[in-house]
Amino acid sequence: MTTDILRNHKVNHVALVIDKSGSMKRHETTVIKVVDEFVKGLKDESDALGHETRISLYAFNHEIECLVWDMDVRALPSMKGVYQVYNGATSLIEASVVSLEDLMSEVSQRYGEHSFLQVVWTDGEENSSGYSETGHMHTTPDGYIQDRAQLQRWLKRIQSTMGDLKDNWTSAILVPSSLAKRTAQNYGFPAGNIAVWDADTTQGVEEAIGTVKAAATSFLRGREQGVRGTRNLFAVGQDLSSTEVKANLDALDPGNYLLIPVDQEMSIREFVTRAGHPYRTGCAFYELSKREKVQANKQVAVAEMEGGRMTGQVFSGPAARQLLGLPQTEVTVKPGHNDRYKIFVQSTSVNRKLIPGTKLLVML
Repeated sequence: MTTDILRNHKVNHVALVIDKSGSMKRHETTVIKVVDEFVKGLKDESDALGHETRISLYAFNHEIECLVWDMDVRALPSMKGVYQVYNGATSLIEASVVSLEDLMSEVSQRYGEHSFLQVVWTDGEENSSGYSETGHMHTTPDGYIQDRAQLQRWLKRIQSTMGDLKDNWTSAILVPSSLAKRTAQNYGFPAGNIAVWDADTTQGVEEAIGTVKAAATSFLRGREQGVRGTRNLFAVGQDLSSTEVKANLDALDPGNYLLIPVDQEMSIREFVTRAGHPYRTGCAFYELSKREKVQANKQVAVAEMEGGRMTGQVFSGPAARQLLGLPQTEVTVKPGHNDRYKIFVQSTSVNRKLIPGTKLLVML
């Protein structure tokens, strides 16, 4: 007989699948640093929630290598000396499928309440899946060329695998461009589980893992609310609960702020002064309504909703970023759907264009 302790014990299996092809060489040191930080974040969040979190690490170029297998995050050593970049092409589809199939076939879910989170991270596009089976690729002076029939077999395989994922599986990917995002959707990654990162800069690497960290933190907290899997991973605030907000944030004095409806596109300073208030840098918070970069120094606030409308009650405080899973680095996020709360982000720009149909939070 399964005890309540076993039945309710939450076990998270996280698989991080990282590109190690030659173009990632410039980012190797930064990748090691930020993945170490990501793993520490998983450990800290798991400890706080009382979860068991296990991690697998895969690296891929034209070959796929499992570096760490389903290890407790508390025991994982640094990635230094573990992750190394080599020359080679990009077996993106194969790496995605292999890591999923390994977890499906090798991890028992008999005891406990298990969920699986796979995050694939690449700076390029598919050009060599099947190499590990054939042992060779057709090559030209300017790169690798796949056999079309081989590519089609792998495309069908990933689409089938993604289509068959159970409700406790979440598969996500970081890609370097909007074109690559459309390709990832064709593979079967849900649109809400695809994020575009800047593969050209060190800051882009740090932002990318910050995005993953925020998503993973949100995912783990969502597990407390009964979430088993999601098709909208790269969103913030979707799991925010009234209990968490009122226990961790400060209810602001309604006499110290205004929530003003935005009726036309206008720069933030002009909008505030037109409403009859002096504009001070940092006094205005825009409603998070689309994908945005949120800098490390920006404060955030949440406004309470009821019946589809804001009640006028706003909460904020030093713990607000942490509650939303935002790291202390710049991160790209988009708003998740939440019937109870809207997120507002501090603006220090005078020229930010406000979006009609949203609201602006102005501190008096």
